[in-house]
Amino acid sequence: MVDRLVKEYEGKIEFRLLNAGTDAEATDLMMRFGVTAVPTFVFLGSDGANEGKIIGAASEQELRAKLDSLK
Repeated sequence: MVDRLVKEYEGKIEFRLLNAGTDAEATDLMMRFGVTAVPTFVFLGSDGANEGKIIGAASEQELRAKLDSLK
């Protein structure tokens, strides 16, 4: 489902997919955004402001609603 959303929102939203604990960058980002569970979806606006996060499994409808609300 996430791969489908990445393709659909291409050019509108930038996606960063990280595997937890695989490298220093992933670990740093997890700490920076308070990620304590997998999966966690962190949403940032175009200005870099934190627009929220979804912890745990999310439906496609829930992810679409959040993506569509981003500035």
